[in-house]
Amino acid sequence: MLDTHTPSHRAIWLPIFAGLCASLVSIGLARFAYTPLIPSLIQAHWFSASDVVYLGAANLVGYLVGALIGRPLAQRTSNKSTLRLMMVAVTVAFFACGFPLSLVWFFAWRLLSGIGGGAIMVLVAATVLPHVPAARRGLASGAIFLGIGLGIAGSGTLVPPLLSLGLQQTWFGLGLLALVLTAASWLAWPNDTLHETVVHAVTPVPTPAGVYLLFAQYAFMAAGLVPAMVFLVDYVARGLGDGAQVGAMVWVMYGLGSIVGPVTYGFLADKLGARSSIRLVLAVQAVAVGLLPFTHSFIALATLAVILGSFPPGIVPLALARVHELLPNHHQQQVAWSRATVSFATFQALSGFAYSVLFNGSGGNHALLFMLAAGAIVIALLLELGLLLNRRPLTTVPTHTLTLTGLTQ
Repeated sequence: MLDTHTPSHRAIWLPIFAGLCASLVSIGLARFAYTPLIPSLIQAHWFSASDVVYLGAANLVGYLVGALIGRPLAQRTSNKSTLRLMMVAVTVAFFACGFPLSLVWFFAWRLLSGIGGGAIMVLVAATVLPHVPAARRGLASGAIFLGIGLGIAGSGTLVPPLLSLGLQQTWFGLGLLALVLTAASWLAWPNDTLHETVVHAVTPVPTPAGVYLLFAQYAFMAAGLVPAMVFLVDYVARGLGDGAQVGAMVWVMYGLGSIVGPVTYGFLADKLGARSSIRLVLAVQAVAVGLLPFTHSFIALATLAVILGSFPPGIVPLALARVHELLPNHHQQQVAWSRATVSFATFQALSGFAYSVLFNGSGGNHALLFMLAAGAIVIALLLELGLLLNRRPLTTVPTHTLTLTGLTQ
């Protein structure tokens, strides 16, 4: 007999497509397309070099604000309405940035684009994944956050041709792309999950210690990914003296890794479990970052760049899968994921400023930054192994518990 409760293939992939569009617009493009625009912003005398760095920080600050207000805003309206609103806001911000009216004007729009990214990061998985069968949620979350990787890769391939048309035209081109993606995803969003009314009726369950551990791990992961994400090209071009062209080629490899990462890590979460996958990924990343200061050949650098590029977008579906392992119902998962995102955003912003200060104060010592990043990732790994050594009770939620709360299909 046909199971009428089983979602169709189309019903599963439409929400995933909407989620991918949202992550691509709000984080992939809004954050990462800014990096290759920095030299042009300075050369065109739109802003000074110090102002450009300040404006880059606006997006990170906005991301933290968005992570804090995303859920409260959705509770006043709905997840779907908030996600649509945030995508529209980011799209408008692209067009507004084409007019350098003042530093305050530009800062406000960059701040708004960051708010959109933070709010979408908090809400998108909670909106999409309840409509996906439990066995496919790791892969589905990887597909959703593939948009981040596409944005990183696109920052090195889409922006240079647009810049040949002019700086203002580049912002308009990015805005047009965001507009197309927003329109394409508009009707693909699912209705707000039907499980919310059921969840509130479930007896509250104490938050497992593993959730707080995950918050700490996620924060150290954020601190560990910043140096490679920000300084890798400069390390190759100036630190090793290989020039901007080789640096750009290494960044393309980093972008390739960022495309492969989310789906690969999501697949690992489905097959090995989130906890085992996090341990494996952290160990590999710690080695890769630690090897950077001792690597000089292009082949080795390109290989490390692919591994490192997989990390920023790839850990998102892993951390999300771990939240789903640890907590029994949808409402708890939403709250925990929001707090995890805030933890990540806070440490990413703070470490970004700290690494910049340390880089300037050390006379441009890339190796120091990479070793500190490796240390942060090792701490995240040791936190996980420490929990293992303590022999705490099993914190993974059994499948039958998930079924009772309406989370399995």
